[in-house]
Amino acid sequence: MGTTVAGLVLLSQPVGTQNQLAMSLAAMAAMIVLWLFLDGPRTRFVFLALGSLVVLRYILWRVTDTLPSPGDPVSFGFGLLLLVGELYCVFILFVSLIINADPLKRRPPPAASAADLPTVDVFVPSYNEDAAILAMTLAAARQMNYPPDKLTVWLLDDGGSDQKCADPNPEKAKAARERRRELTALAEGLGCRYLTRARNEHAKAGNLNNGLAFATGEIVVVLDADHVPFRSFLSETVGYFAEDPKLFLVQTPHAFLNPDPIERNLKTFERMPSENEMFYAVTQRGLDKWNGSFFCGSAALLRRTALDEAGGFSGITITEDCETAFELHSRGWTSAYVDKPLIAGLQPETLSAFIGQRSRWCQGMFQILLLKNPVLQKGLKPIQKIAYLSSMTFWFFPVPRLIFMFAPLLHIFFDLKIFVASVDESIAYTATYIVINLMMQNYVYGKFRWPFVSELYEYVQGLYLSKAIVSVIWSPRKPTFNVTDKGISLDHNHLSSASLPFFAVYGLLAAGCAVAAWRYLFEPGVTNLMLVVGLWNFFNLLTAGAALGVCAERRQLERAPSLAINRRGQITLAGRAIDVTIERVSAEACTVRLPAALLPTGVGHRTLTGALTVVPVPGARPAGALPVTLEGIERTKDEAFARLSFGRLRPQDYVALAGLMYGDAEAMRRFQMRRRRHKDILTGTLQFIWWGLSEPVRAVRYALAADARPAVAPVIDGTSPIYDAPEQAPTGANLPEPLLAQPPALQAVPPAAREPAPAEAPNAPQASSQAPSQAPSRASNDWVRMMLDYENERALAGRSGREAGTA
Repeated sequence: MGTTVAGLVLLSQPVGTQNQLAMSLAAMAAMIVLWLFLDGPRTRFVFLALGSLVVLRYILWRVTDTLPSPGDPVSFGFGLLLLVGELYCVFILFVSLIINADPLKRRPPPAASAADLPTVDVFVPSYNEDAAILAMTLAAARQMNYPPDKLTVWLLDDGGSDQKCADPNPEKAKAARERRRELTALAEGLGCRYLTRARNEHAKAGNLNNGLAFATGEIVVVLDADHVPFRSFLSETVGYFAEDPKLFLVQTPHAFLNPDPIERNLKTFERMPSENEMFYAVTQRGLDKWNGSFFCGSAALLRRTALDEAGGFSGITITEDCETAFELHSRGWTSAYVDKPLIAGLQPETLSAFIGQRSRWCQGMFQILLLKNPVLQKGLKPIQKIAYLSSMTFWFFPVPRLIFMFAPLLHIFFDLKIFVASVDESIAYTATYIVINLMMQNYVYGKFRWPFVSELYEYVQGLYLSKAIVSVIWSPRKPTFNVTDKGISLDHNHLSSASLPFFAVYGLLAAGCAVAAWRYLFEPGVTNLMLVVGLWNFFNLLTAGAALGVCAERRQLERAPSLAINRRGQITLAGRAIDVTIERVSAEACTVRLPAALLPTGVGHRTLTGALTVVPVPGARPAGALPVTLEGIERTKDEAFARLSFGRLRPQDYVALAGLMYGDAEAMRRFQMRRRRHKDILTGTLQFIWWGLSEPVRAVRYALAADARPAVAPVIDGTSPIYDAPEQAPTGANLPEPLLAQPPALQAVPPAAREPAPAEAPNAPQASSQAPSQAPSRASNDWVRMMLDYENERALAGRSGREAGTA
């Protein structure tokens, strides 16, 4: 404590501007040396400590020397508002460094005999999901590596409740009754139990609690309807409960098969870590070290006795998951986080659905903060209070993000001086603070978040979430639970229905840049401060430009999200059985590789039907054959790549398909690890600048397109009618080419083999219907070249085994 006080006193001593610059540059140089030449926990702490000292020096200077005079109340008021926004960001920075300084990596759980394993109930809550989505989740849940007599899978259907079946609208009532009949038959066909309830009360929490009233298992697994578990889900997690009798939760990460709107529209899905990976790969592990990892609504196991003690799943707020964990942590229960992707889910496809989902998360976390303040909650340890406070106050980010976006315009347009500093001081304090901040974030999160991507995600959400924040603060109990639209088809390029505010802000910032340049160059008496503020505004313009690219919704190239796998199987065509390697699979089709010499005569000139039998993973029971139709094939010298579609599937077919697609969790881990490459500050900045300059051009082109059609109706306040998880979304590839948007020759191209995408072609042709043999010869040559490039890259990387291609 004495050392800390002495350090703070030393930090508070005034120094000259040149000395401050020298100190900051020295700290920066020392951090670079540590980063490049040393490694280990001690190095990590020293690196973060040096950066923190520079940040503290900056904040001290900001508070004491940069505020406008109170004699100018307008400038002083706006200056104080800007300072508060900066203080919030520094608070979040330091709290995140405390939480994430040394993330916990848990060892695998101990193995147990089948007789000692607890009974498990798997809850799959549903509201309006299609039967095909539910069939895949239920079939995969039934096939998890667990004794069948100790595993019960429940379909908790809120779309077929008595209330909905008796709806005054005859069409809605008929649809609910048909849904109930269809899903009852589906559950029975898959060996699951169908359960609905009288009334749709308390949303997802009420649905789960209704399941608790009928289920008797010792462990409850919660899976969203579109979160499909891999076979090893229970074997990788359930053993932790035997180690700790007070363990109430084992949470696993949410991994996704499809890109979110930002990933799809900026084409980053295949090369940049998803936005949620920083939360699940770093923050949840950091929280786990302090017994603060929380329930994220799905992909989790909970102890039944703990839920009973708390009266079931909490439902006061619209984020029942975090609220439930909050209550149980305060009662002395513990949690564990397992950093392995053991499920594969779906994300919202459209920008409006994405914003609607985040709006609900934001409102729910603010509800917990206001109604159950962690600072005042009894039973929580101080570090747990900090952990929950961090997760809840994070969602205040829209306010400072918008402050930073519009603050420079006050000086450019109205000559308000809300930040009193010379250019030399701005360089010595502000510029070095920004660089040091970027270095710390890149050091801690570099493999999981590219530079400035957090700012982009925050800005995209901030324009709309600010309204959600105001509404929940005004009336904390008013927000209601609404599920997120997913599975929306995007069959054409168009502007999002939520794009108008983004165009308006971009135009305002562009005008600001023009006025700043004119005033700096031609207006007498304007100082170099205008240049500094103009550069700040230009960075904001780049952010707004990248956001316009997010608003320009690209057509969805895959009809169903797919996963690269590496499984063995046998295909029967024209009475001939051929051994194949299955490289990529979706709910609708798969791509297989086989020796070209084994193809039956005439294949590729006619449609053939057959069956695909998959070699089960070790320990799994053989499943039935999948009916397939050969839709396309491409030959190389020695191999052929065939696209097989599944067509209409029966319940028993979903058992075979789930075993194929979700039998090996390593497939999802390989996909995530392929994207986790450290992005340094320089190349990350250049990438961001390119988006800021190029994406507005594409957005304008979409706006002027003659065939532009209206987009899906916006969902801004979370009022859209799939249950999903309100995780903290910290603030971050090329979209796989579709199975149907190119000749079959390219359907098995590995992700690493893709060439950089050419300029967007809004009127690109849809799926070709020509036979594979009619594809241009250039496609075959490209295929061979890209396959060679792919193999060369893997060889250089020292990786073994063949990884599957992208569809």
